Order: sequence, then C-alpha cells, then structure tokens
Amino acid sequence: MIAFKKKLNDASLFRRVYIINLFFCYISFLQIAAYVFLVPIFIWGIYLVWKTQVKNKNFYRLRFGIWIGAFLAVTAFSVIINFLFNFSVTVLYSILFLIHISFCFFLFYGMHTERNFDFREELYFIARFIVYITTVINFIGIICLMFGVSFEWGWYKVIIYENRFTGCYFNPNMLGFAAVVSLVCCHMLYKSDFMHMVFQPRVSKIWIVACGATNLFSLLLCDSNASMVLGLGYCIVYVVYLFFADKTGLSTSKIIIKIISLVLVGVLLVGSSLVFRTICQTGFSVVFSKTSSVTDLLFDNRDVLEGEPDKSQNEQKGDGSITFSHLNENIDSGRTKLWEESFKLFRISPVIGISNGNIIPYSQKFGTGALDYNLNKSDIHNGYLTILVSTGALGFIIFAIFGFRVAKHSAQHLFLQKRNYRNDVYPCLFSFLFAYLIYALFERALLYDVSFMVMWFWLMLGYMGCYIREFEYRLGKQALFNNKHITRILL
Repeated sequence: MIAFKKKLNDASLFRRVYIINLFFCYISFLQIAAYVFLVPIFIWGIYLVWKTQVKNKNFYRLRFGIWIGAFLAVTAFSVIINFLFNFSVTVLYSILFLIHISFCFFLFYGMHTERNFDFREELYFIARFIVYITTVINFIGIICLMFGVSFEWGWYKVIIYENRFTGCYFNPNMLGFAAVVSLVCCHMLYKSDFMHMVFQPRVSKIWIVACGATNLFSLLLCDSNASMVLGLGYCIVYVVYLFFADKTGLSTSKIIIKIISLVLVGVLLVGSSLVFRTICQTGFSVVFSKTSSVTDLLFDNRDVLEGEPDKSQNEQKGDGSITFSHLNENIDSGRTKLWEESFKLFRISPVIGISNGNIIPYSQKFGTGALDYNLNKSDIHNGYLTILVSTGALGFIIFAIFGFRVAKHSAQHLFLQKRNYRNDVYPCLFSFLFAYLIYALFERALLYDVSFMVMWFWLMLGYMGCYIREFEYRLGKQALFNNKHITRILL
C-alpha cells in the first residue's frame, strides 16, 4: 500500500505514462485502447495537480506563475460567462480542456518546482523510449511499403493515406512530427555531458543510425510541410547557437561574416531538403508501383490484371499511382479558410473569447461552417489563433507575456553560459522549442489539444526550466533573477 501511494504521488511517473500513452494514440489499431486508458490517467493527473498546487503549494515556486494564474483565471471566466449567457452545451468539453491546460502548466512546465527530482533521468528514459519505439514502428511501415502492402479498415488507412506515406501511424502529419521528435532525441542521446550525468548506458550507435535513417526516410515520404518546417527550424536555430554561443572576440566584421554564412547555410538546408524530398518521393513512387504490381499478381488481384486501378487506395492521382505528395496542391492545405473563420469567431467575443469548446458549434451557428466535427476541420490549425479565439484579447495578451518572459529568460541563460552547454542537451531543447513556435503557426500545437504533440512541447519546456533552476547560480552577478524573492519568480 505504501509503495502504491508513493507511485500515485510520483509526478515523474505520471509524465512518463502520460506521454507514452499519448504517443500510442498516434498508432493505428492501438489508438482506441490508448484513448480509453487516458481516462484513469486523467483522473490521476487531477489528483496530482491538487497534491502539488494545493497541498504542497508548489505554485509559489512556479517561475512566472502570476501570468499562468491570470491566464487560467481568464480561461475559467470565459467558460463560465459563455455558459451563463449562451447556455453552451459544450461546457463540459471546455472544462476538460481547462484541466488539460492545468496539466501543461503545473505538471509539465512546473516540474522545476518539484523537490529532489532528477529530470535528466526522466528525459533519458523518455528519449530512449522514443528512439526504440519509432525505429521499430518505422521498420514495419517501410517493409510493408517495400512489399506494396497497403490497406484500409474502417477509418484506418495503413501505410498509404491520401497518396502520402503514413506507415503505422494514424495520419501522415503525426508520422512527420514523431519523426522530427525522434531525430531530436537521437541528437540529445548523443550528447556526452548529458550521458555522463545520467549514469546510464549509451544507446547503441546501431540504434541511433537506424532511428535516424528510418525517421528521415519517413519524414520525406509523409510530405508533411509543417513537420519539415519544424525539422529545418531546429537545424537552423542550433546552427545559430553554434555560431554565436561564444561571443568573446567577435568584431563587427566577424559578426557580418557569420550572419552571411548563416543565411547561406539556411538557404542551402531548405533548398537541399526540398530537392532531396522530391527525389526520394519520385524514386519510391516507382518502387511502390512495381512492388504493388508484383503483390497483386501473387494474390491474383483481378482488378489489376484487368487493368483497373484500385480507386479505394485513398483516391490516388489520375493514373492510380502513388506519388507520396499532397492530393491538395494548395500550399496552405486549406488552412487559410480556417484562419479566416477564426477572425469571424473572434469578433463574437473579442475580450474574453468564446472558450475552446464553442469553436466548432459557433462556427456552424454564427460563421460559415468552415469548422465541423471532422478530423481535418476540428481546429483552426494555428495555435496562436486558437488561443485568441478561445480566451479573447485579454487571455492572448497574458499568454503572450508569459511566453515572452520564458523565451527571453531561456535565451539569456543559453548565451550567458556560452560554450558550457555545447555537449549538453539545453541547446537541443531551446532549438526545438524555438522551431516549435513557428510550427504552431500551422498546427493545433500550443494548448488546446490533448495530444502527444502538445504535451511534448510542454515536456521540453519543463526540462529547460529545470536546467535554468540548476545552473542559474553559476551566473553570479549576471543571474537573471534573485531566487530569494518569490514575487520576482512569479513575475
């Protein structure tokens, strides 16, 4: 009983279980079971929020907690007002998201308030899990692709989804995001200082290479533009860190040369990645068409023998071939229409918002109906606009202040440390989070989505806060705030 109670109060164990379960929500055929398991995990999380914030009073040690408290207050006020005056039937949905947001702020971002907590060991455990599981899942998907195996069952479209490679994942965009996360985990597990501090065996180089190769391959074939932006953003921000981490001895001419070099590197990375993706998609389009023909012949597929392409294969392009690219050739993939709808919803309640649960019904009632209960239209696909519509200008400004304070604080800490972090994971965390803020312009990726994508962002933000808490005293007179003043921490 004592052991059970100890595990029940273990926020680190909760984070591991929660993030792993949310990852399995991305996997076809495991998705339903994973969502069912979310119910007891959610109840566990509610208990931990009460335990940490009410009983242990961790809120008073929460960095920039005053802005978090204000944002939660505005969110709750918006839910109440919309329910009282509009009799919203989605009030329970809005409350659910309010609880989800409290997990993001208190249990993930707020992990730096936990005492005697080894955040490196937790990060190592989760990163290693991601490397192992994505490698295995990607191998299964690639082998099926090479043998021309692709099928649909109910809402599951395995290996090929709307002309794009999706592997064993539920959606190509989920595959793309998981691929980028896995590549970042490979990078972090390769950092010597980090591995020295966790006192754990290194992940085999064979696993690292296999993980890197299969995830890069998957990222190219899933044709997720947003995920490609996330991956390129991570690389570019990390290169900027390498160029400017050591500020000593930099003359004006050297700074100009470095900036020009960075621009050239950025152009080269973007250009080469797009070209390589096109070549990869074209090459495997040919391979898939050949292997599919062989498979159809082996299994005596009469449709193919009679020269009739299988149109059930996700509505392929005119000749029935798979090209591993969007069927919708618009670069925005329909997002512009959703964004235009968001401004119409914003005008309904510009100060405190309409609360997140009302976005879809209000779109159908007061807007053009661009948002509906559909997998691709159930969100605005822009994290910032979603917050603006949900909490109004007041909530958005408070959240923006919190975000700016965190960003400024973490950037100062990174560059004041100069090269001390070169072989540690802090630059990886910073680069990923910076790139994610750009990624959030195109996906439901900041708060209002109970998903692996959103929680991974807050998990990385929490680890970065733990690094700042641990190393800030080394900055001496350059310290970014005085730990002795609680009000300063809250602000």
